[in-house]
Amino acid sequence: MSVDAAHLSTALSAPVRHETGATKTATGAFGRRLAVLALRQGSMAVFIGVLVYFSIAAPYFFTVGNIGNVLGQSAIAGVLAIGLTIVIIAGGSNVVTGGIDLSLAANMGLSAAVYASLLQAGQGDAVAIIGALGTGLVIGAINAAAITLAGIVPLLATLAVMNVVAGLELVLTQNTVVPASSDFLSAVSASGPFGIPVLAYVLLGFAALVAALVQYTPLGLRLYAVGEFPEAARAAGLRVKLFISGAFLASGLCGGFAGILSVSYLSGSTTGAGDMLLPVVVTALLGTVFSRRLVPTIGGTLLATLFVSSLINGFQLLNISSTLVSGVQGLLILLVVSATTLLQRKGNQ
Repeated sequence: MSVDAAHLSTALSAPVRHETGATKTATGAFGRRLAVLALRQGSMAVFIGVLVYFSIAAPYFFTVGNIGNVLGQSAIAGVLAIGLTIVIIAGGSNVVTGGIDLSLAANMGLSAAVYASLLQAGQGDAVAIIGALGTGLVIGAINAAAITLAGIVPLLATLAVMNVVAGLELVLTQNTVVPASSDFLSAVSASGPFGIPVLAYVLLGFAALVAALVQYTPLGLRLYAVGEFPEAARAAGLRVKLFISGAFLASGLCGGFAGILSVSYLSGSTTGAGDMLLPVVVTALLGTVFSRRLVPTIGGTLLATLFVSSLINGFQLLNISSTLVSGVQGLLILLVVSATTLLQRKGNQ
């Protein structure tokens, strides 16, 4: 009798344990979705709150002229952040072992120096553009080779390339600004319709083009698959290293393109390209928070670009020290990385 009772007790308790496990799984998934929603909506609320605060504290902030300035000033960092976003998509969002390109700002500086130097040497805009884009492409190829062929972690590989590229820029420019002017540069730096800088339209058009390619084509879907599920992508026959290399080549081209925009904006090369690195990393990482599933998207990066640029512009209008701006950007990186890491860890439990 006692044996039958024991069997009966076991039979009745097994389904209960299975149901409890399923309930815990469902509860955990619901909790993660709720946390993602709270993080995304909270970020949007902060964005709107910042805009409202600056509109009140600095009346000039929310004018058409200043909005145009914010959009124009966003173009260079936005193009670089889009390039970094492509790398993060293909390499994964882990900032240590995943996709990262720390050489982008230095890439932009060297590409701008090449562009300005070619113009000073008497070459036309077409040759200078090819030179700048070619410089960016070569830097992207070096990153790709170091990571996919030599097997160096992207963080270390791009950090090393960054220092080499920054040194080459100093050699080329002798640590001075190389002035440049041409009809093409004047057209790009001019104001367009509604008094908004042409650079703003360049950023919006570039973001729309890249978003269409990355998020609405089979190529983009494969990039996401390689970044999020590399083993599954490899098992499905995708050449993972080829896609990662392509992402770094695209990032390199973005660096060259940003160099051209930088020359048009500053009327020459710049010796402070390295200062762009922190805003670019902030923008790319923050872009994941503005996406629907905490995955990097071009639209999220564009929104993050406008947020970071608005923050910098508002601080400038209020005469707040640039040191505080850098501190806020570092804090944003810490918060975004911490939040996404905790959510990913919770999702894997």
